[in-house]
Amino acid sequence: MLPIQTIFHPTDFSVASDSAFRLACSLARDYGARLVLVHVAEPPVPVYNDGPVLPPAQTNKEPLREKLHELMKRDPKVQAEHQLVEGDAALEILRLADEAKCDLIVMGTHGRTGLGRLLMGSVAEQVMRKASCPVLTVKTPMSDSRSSGEKASTESSGSLASTAK
Repeated sequence: MLPIQTIFHPTDFSVASDSAFRLACSLARDYGARLVLVHVAEPPVPVYNDGPVLPPAQTNKEPLREKLHELMKRDPKVQAEHQLVEGDAALEILRLADEAKCDLIVMGTHGRTGLGRLLMGSVAEQVMRKASCPVLTVKTPMSDSRSSGEKASTESSGSLASTAK
């Protein structure tokens, strides 16, 4: 059995991330592991004028902190901590996961394919390729309850990838 002491959950507050969060909480409860939540905010875009570069407008990160706090309150049985950073999502997720010495990364994916993935890129794919620990991706929202005839594969799709640098 895979020893899991620290689970890392990057979130963008989307529906896919919420599904991955619920799964991460379940795993943290089952393994008695700590859960590290992280949101990576996009850095402000510099504004150019005819002359020198104007300083970027200050962004208020308080609403993002509040969202992270709300997530932490949803499951009081899970020992959770959170971080809010700014930068490139994939690079920051990989850096923070290594710093936290996580044993598993649980993250949502939007499931883009083809041209959408080519143009937008995939943070989950970059993390899966470069992470030094297993990565569990949750593609579609997981249902809170299933009818007896439904198969789990119709509601959620996950893949566990273990890669080394």
